[in-house]
Amino acid sequence: MEYKHFNHEHNLAILELPTAVAVTNEIHCSGCRTPISGSTYACRECNFFLHLECGNANRAMEHPSHELHHLTLLPYPTYSAGAFVCNACGAPGSSFSYCCPLCEFDLHVRCALSPAIISHRAHRHELSLTYGLPYPQAKASSSPNACGICHKLVDNNYWSYSCGLCKFQLHTSCATPEMVPVSYQADGGVGNAEAAAAQLGSNQNGSKPAEVENQVLATQLELMRLQHELELSHQLAKMMASVNLSSLV
Repeated sequence: MEYKHFNHEHNLAILELPTAVAVTNEIHCSGCRTPISGSTYACRECNFFLHLECGNANRAMEHPSHELHHLTLLPYPTYSAGAFVCNACGAPGSSFSYCCPLCEFDLHVRCALSPAIISHRAHRHELSLTYGLPYPQAKASSSPNACGICHKLVDNNYWSYSCGLCKFQLHTSCATPEMVPVSYQADGGVGNAEAAAAQLGSNQNGSKPAEVENQVLATQLELMRLQHELELSHQLAKMMASVNLSSLV
């Protein structure tokens, strides 16, 4: 069975990639730049690999963390720096992202697809994905919240998994390796892990696959192009001003 991805010229085949082979050859997903093994989309000719979730990510989505606009899946950042900073985890990225060019809002694909509710061995209650500070009264506290796994401070400018009842928090990166998805519903409806897994391809994290017209996508991409040209024009103007000033000295 072959699969065509919009970011690669060749058809991709589903390949079972042994972990030992992936580690030995330092194979990474071309979409998220993280290690990859198991079932993958692959083009052996180009050494192009994608996690199934990266390869199946919708071209556009509505996400509860950014309700103003649709997010568009981009194969690479359009910023002049060639990178973006994820609004979910604060880490930089240089490959696939869900982007709102109007707001310069960017998410790693895996962050965008994070489940809304999880269970985790580190806490007895279910944990909800929180897009910022989960309990405002903590703002006045002299004791910042620490992650229940690594015990480092949680930066509440970014997402975390939390239990409001216990004021318990986990970094999303700490929670991910051992979390059990409970629900991907935006309204917090709870289902079992099997049902959540079945929903993964169509409704991650309550993020509704948007039936976005091609015209909307084209408009967003045109805005990104114009933004890039504006940044280049600004840099050129600064260079020319610098040259003119130096000639006057």
